[in-house]
Amino acid sequence: MVKIAVLVSGGGTNLQALIDAERRGEIRGGELALVVSSSAGAYALERAAQAGIEAVTLPRREYAARGDYDRALIALLQSRGIGLVVLAGFLCVLGPEMVAAYRNRILNIHPSLIPAFCGDGFYGLRVHERALAAGVKVTGATVHFVSEITDGGPIVLQQAVAVREDDTAESLQQRVMREAEWKLLPRAVSLFCEGRIAVDGNRTTILQGGNEP
Repeated sequence: MVKIAVLVSGGGTNLQALIDAERRGEIRGGELALVVSSSAGAYALERAAQAGIEAVTLPRREYAARGDYDRALIALLQSRGIGLVVLAGFLCVLGPEMVAAYRNRILNIHPSLIPAFCGDGFYGLRVHERALAAGVKVTGATVHFVSEITDGGPIVLQQAVAVREDDTAESLQQRVMREAEWKLLPRAVSLFCEGRIAVDGNRTTILQGGNEP
């Protein structure tokens, strides 16, 4: 059984999607074992408490000055036997030490179809604002492994979402979450825990399993 840690900074809607999926039996081979928040006031901590998941606050600001946030995070994860790290609205950039320690074991959900509207500075509503400004007809979400390049790791899953003529950044954000993020992330986590994601360089392959095609 793969122990999963979810890293959060805010409300934790993607964390809730994972909690709900686990309750439905949709995360096979894994269990949500730890929630780590970069903010003591994050509502995601309350979601974790309600679900009976251990929650720890690791404030980025307190460690950043000493330059040892990665080491503190790695020590915490290793002490809990964590095998998979999931970034779910985690607004801190992981350093190379953390990426190396959990190479191809850190999944992130990004609210666009990478390589569109991604990289440094693209997060939250900014992504959807840029999508609308560009006039695209289709956007979506991407689950990918984390590498040293922001949003540049191997892609695992993507889901397209249509852009409507009357969309605002807020309405588009909500629809991308409902139609893509909350479905893709639990699916990718389950695939990892089942050992069905093969990584070769910057490419991934989903291996056939069970009765699935």
